[in-house]
Amino acid sequence: MNQERIPASDLKPRQRIFYGWWLTGVAAFVMVIGTVPIFQGMTAWFVVLEREFGWSRAQLSLAFSLTRAEGTIMGPLAGYLVDKVGPRRMVLSGLPVMGVGFILFSQVDNLWQFYGAFVLASMGAGFGTWLPMMTVLNHWFQKRRSMAMSLAMEGFALGGVLLIPALAWAIDPDEPDRLGWRLTAAGIGVVLIILAWPVSRLIRNRPEEYGLRPDGRPEDQPELGERAGSSEGAIVDFTWQEALRTRPFWLITIGHSATSIVIVTLTVHVGPMLTDLGYSLQMVAWVVSTYTGVGAVFTLVGGYIGDRVPMHLALFGFSVIQSAAVVILISADTLPMILLFAVVLGIGFGGRTPMTTAIRGLYFGRRAFASITGISMIPMNIMLLVFPLFAGIMFDAVGSYQIPFSVLAVVSFFGAAMFLLLGKPSLKVG
Repeated sequence: MNQERIPASDLKPRQRIFYGWWLTGVAAFVMVIGTVPIFQGMTAWFVVLEREFGWSRAQLSLAFSLTRAEGTIMGPLAGYLVDKVGPRRMVLSGLPVMGVGFILFSQVDNLWQFYGAFVLASMGAGFGTWLPMMTVLNHWFQKRRSMAMSLAMEGFALGGVLLIPALAWAIDPDEPDRLGWRLTAAGIGVVLIILAWPVSRLIRNRPEEYGLRPDGRPEDQPELGERAGSSEGAIVDFTWQEALRTRPFWLITIGHSATSIVIVTLTVHVGPMLTDLGYSLQMVAWVVSTYTGVGAVFTLVGGYIGDRVPMHLALFGFSVIQSAAVVILISADTLPMILLFAVVLGIGFGGRTPMTTAIRGLYFGRRAFASITGISMIPMNIMLLVFPLFAGIMFDAVGSYQIPFSVLAVVSFFGAAMFLLLGKPSLKVG
């Protein structure tokens, strides 16, 4: 692998803070600019597009489903490329692609143009944001992996708190003096293209390339899992072929898939649902900000807990809480109940999010983390394709979200049970 090297002296002698912690800040920033506008902002974009073009909920949901179909195909490729060419180059190439997607989105006049722009922006995000940055942190941390990833994911959470109300304000169709959705989308695209180069220069793929070790450990301290009798990690990191032959890989994949559909389906449909109940787009933004704000706090809580208790048990607990939030939403018909839903969802979603990523590093090591994660995204993306579209079709058919959200709660509880079935990570021998 052709890696760009920086002299160890540039990072090691003068540093008082382990550079891995600086990378968590870089990762958080990438989460803000690369995931908030397209994923958390989706519910605001969909409300505006529904009003301007008259597209149905199923037609709008299909846009997200198409991105998941693309992710099913491209996810393993993205994982392979991250492991092959390094996260830095993936961020450098992915953010501009996403930016071009947003610029094209600002010019759409029909449904197929919207689908194409949305898929392109999503592809850029898939290649250049979450996966490469989580891979970086998995390389730089072992003992504190869960906390490092939780700090990075604060960008996703806090970005939602700060940016979604601003986005809703800028694109509000009831306020013609605002920027409007087209100019806002174009501005986001330009910013992504401009920031790609300087952000990528801050990324360091692996600590060993700079004379450092994961967690900032001294050079004479053994890797986790090398101590006799240790069960904290793998003696030899798994290849993706070896991981696929293990029971934990499939339990983690199914559990992650079944619990991830909650936040994704709600991101698509909670805005239209609340506007149907008579709430303004700005109120929708505050509900999203509530669950992302609570999620920001509990992302840190989940990261702290995940490094200190059996991670599979903690994942089970937070996933059950997330599932309960969907049950609350099904019966919510007043603002206090809607806010209760937002708080409970933030607790469950925020707590489980860093651990659903970190747990793959715990069970399978560092060698092929991106490839293993990318392959596990195939069944996940299939579920993420089906459920938002299913909810949109059911709403168009019966005029209510009762049935799809009830199914969503059941599937989420099933996913929580998958984590409960995981045992402790075993040491791979040979």
